[in-house]
Amino acid sequence: MAGILSRAMSAPIADLRSDTSTMPTPAMRQAMASAEVGDDVRGEDPTVRRLEQATAELLGMEAALFTPSGTMANQIAIHVHCRPGDELICEQRSHVYLYEGGSIARLSGTQVRLLAADDGCPTPEQIAAAVRSDDPHHPRSRLLVLENTHNMAGGRVLGPAAVAAAAAAARRHGLAVHVDGARLVNAAVALGCAVADLVAPVDTATLCLSKGLGAPVGSLVAGSRAFVAEARRVRKAFGGGMRQAGVIAAAGLLALRDGPALLARDHERAQRLARGLVELPFLLVDPTAVQTNIVMADLRHGEPESLLAHLRRHGVLAGTAGPRRLRFVLHRDVDDAGVQRCLDACRAFAQATQASSQPS
Repeated sequence: MAGILSRAMSAPIADLRSDTSTMPTPAMRQAMASAEVGDDVRGEDPTVRRLEQATAELLGMEAALFTPSGTMANQIAIHVHCRPGDELICEQRSHVYLYEGGSIARLSGTQVRLLAADDGCPTPEQIAAAVRSDDPHHPRSRLLVLENTHNMAGGRVLGPAAVAAAAAAARRHGLAVHVDGARLVNAAVALGCAVADLVAPVDTATLCLSKGLGAPVGSLVAGSRAFVAEARRVRKAFGGGMRQAGVIAAAGLLALRDGPALLARDHERAQRLARGLVELPFLLVDPTAVQTNIVMADLRHGEPESLLAHLRRHGVLAGTAGPRRLRFVLHRDVDDAGVQRCLDACRAFAQATQASSQPS
């Protein structure tokens, strides 16, 4: 075991905290340096325009808008769909609710009604039951937000049928439907379907370029031309109007072109990692729940800090997703050797823990 760890310490760090850890490729850096640019606030940046058109075509929507982040893209959509005092419905672990700084309330004066779903996708019955009656005592139910893949559900995929059923339930009650598609391409790759098939029944969707697709920065929000025209005004109000943004949009174009073909390898490595972790006695892992590039592992006992510290000492970075839950996220900058390094370090932790528990 000492030999394995010695070799591991000489290898590059395996950063499994998030697929946002991807670094821009040499081709991206070159494209950024030579990008054709203009003033995007005035609609004059040709590289941004190409990126927006390419994204709209990928999603099968009329138009798209480039934003600095996925949080801004989601919050722009919520702000356009909702008014102060309205209510949106989402799964209780949704990114828009947990990880966007309270922006639903802070920026849009909208409140949230939460639903519980193990796989991250509320059922049509849950959605219908959550819609408020037309009563002045109640907020107006305005928007259903879905997340695909669902981060805190372990990268679970919502297939076209599930999205269509949820959207139909929302529409029957007059709600608009938005999809947080931060990892939407991961879902399409896992299902072997077109990205547009996953958002065909909805009004708006976001797409993140800086996760598995590998761009250094940027997300887009897409919908009808009328929606995007209003979204552009909201982006300006939120401080997201950028000037010569083609410098970063150039990397986004390469992410759209080259990134999807690499995602299947991330999914395969996530499966390999899950199969290795399930053998360890101190962890609970369900490999059947690993559908894309995220692996969730629950500690049977104790807190995660000691394991995370052990992994850091051996060149592996991971994150937490709960009091006893660890999250490992695969991406193109973690190769087979990085997966093996993580497994070796976890096995060494298991041995050290077992040895320390033996009576002297």
